[in-house]
Amino acid sequence: MIEKTWRNAKTIKKIQCVHTNAKKYMVDNVLTKGKIYEVKNETEEFYFIIDNTGRIGGYYKDYFQEV
Repeated sequence: MIEKTWRNAKTIKKIQCVHTNAKKYMVDNVLTKGKIYEVKNETEEFYFIIDNTGRIGGYYKDYFQEV
């Protein structure tokens, strides 16, 4: 369960949320448009960040742009 250690992992980069218009999931409860988040891990499709709930969450890259 490597995701348990991501919270304390070094930040890879910073990204800014550009929208919360999700087609399938409700992300407006955990992401804020315009807010800058620290990327703790990344795959081809997802960024893993500490969201507004204070937990690590994986979100599609199309919600963000690099700062």
